[in-house]
Amino acid sequence: MTKKTIMTAEDIRRSLARITHEIIERNKTTEHLLLVGMRTRGVPLAKRLAANIEGITASKIPVGALDISLYRDDLSLLNRQPTVQRTDIPGNIDGKSVVLVDDVLYTGRSTRAAMDALIDLGRPQSIQLAVLVDRGHRELPIRADYVGRNIPSARQEKIQVQLVETDGLDEVVIVKSSQEQPIKGELRVD
Repeated sequence: MTKKTIMTAEDIRRSLARITHEIIERNKTTEHLLLVGMRTRGVPLAKRLAANIEGITASKIPVGALDISLYRDDLSLLNRQPTVQRTDIPGNIDGKSVVLVDDVLYTGRSTRAAMDALIDLGRPQSIQLAVLVDRGHRELPIRADYVGRNIPSARQEKIQVQLVETDGLDEVVIVKSSQEQPIKGELRVD
């Protein structure tokens, strides 16, 4: 297994700064803005974005945390009991412009589950999606409104986002499996 750093701490900081400005520009006002991070790494990213917005606009932006475990469409395929974490949304979401924040956008299934969870809580004016990394391979018609970096990847590769709040450091790495198929005619000895 090989790892390659594709975003450093500085790259993450710059990406979040750009997303912050895009959120402010698109929403015009922060009066009805609510950031909701998808557990686990979406929560600290949402908090960082809220702090950035506050630094620019002097408006305190509420931040929530959303657990989507019970909304997953593969729940019946899992052989284990899901670990349900706490959903914590500050106040009512009715009429709010909700920015859903996640670390990696891949198939779109987690985002669909998150939107279902939000709709169960109320009727927001809009739901926008902010992601640090968009790696492609969508299975559902979902597109992020704000993207830190597009990183095309192969399906067998993994994108790992590590954040100071959860992992002790800020970086994004791509992990390539060493279990690649041999080239036709090549003998592989494991």
